[in-house]
Amino acid sequence: MHPTSQNPDPMTATPAGRMSVAKKFALTVVLAVFALTWIGPTSPFEQGMHSVLTVLGLLWLWRHDRRWPLRDGHYVAICAFMVAHCIAARWLYSYVPYDQWIQSLTGGWSLDRALGFERNHFDRLIHFLYGVCFAPAVREYLRQRWPALSPRQAFVLAVAAIMCTSLIYEWIEWAIALTMSPEAAESYNGQQGDVWDAHTDMFLATLGALAAWPRARR
Repeated sequence: MHPTSQNPDPMTATPAGRMSVAKKFALTVVLAVFALTWIGPTSPFEQGMHSVLTVLGLLWLWRHDRRWPLRDGHYVAICAFMVAHCIAARWLYSYVPYDQWIQSLTGGWSLDRALGFERNHFDRLIHFLYGVCFAPAVREYLRQRWPALSPRQAFVLAVAAIMCTSLIYEWIEWAIALTMSPEAAESYNGQQGDVWDAHTDMFLATLGALAAWPRARR
C-alpha cells in the first residue's frame, strides 16, 4: 500500500486505476495525431528517432497515472506537449511549416517577417512547452510523494528537475549526433547553424517551468 499515492484533492484528481473522460480524450488525441504524422513520412528514420520519446513518454504517462494519479489539467497539459512533439518530429523540428500555416489562416500575415526570425523557431516552442507542461505535474508528484514539502519547495525542485532533464536530453542528442555524418547530425539535431542551440533550448525549458509558478497556494 502507498498511503500518499492518492492526490490530496479528490475534486481535481482521478482515483488510482481509473481514467476520467478528460484524460481519455487527451490520450486519444495524442494517439490520433501520432498516427496521422506517420502517414507518408518524408524522413522515416529521423522521425522514428524522435518518436521513440513519444512512445516512451506515453508508456510512462499511463503507468505513472495509475500509481500517482495526475490532476486532469496536468494530464491534458502533458498530452498537449506530446501532440506538439509529434508534429515537430514529423517535420524534424527545423522544417515545421508554421509560418505557412499562419499565412494561410491570416491571409498572408507572416510571423517570421513580423518578428524578424531568420530560422525556424518551432523547436524553441517545444522546449518552452516542456517546462510549462511538465513543471506543474512534477510539483504535484513531489507533494504526493513527500507531503511535508511546501508548495514553494516542491516547485523549486520541479524547476530543478526540468533543468536537469533538459541537460540530459541535450547530452543524449549530442551523443547520438556523434555517431552520424555531419549532414545527418544537422538534420537530426536541428541546430540550423546556431552554436548556442543547446544552451538556448535548456534556457527556454527553464523559463517555461518558471512560467508555471502556481498562482494559488495549495
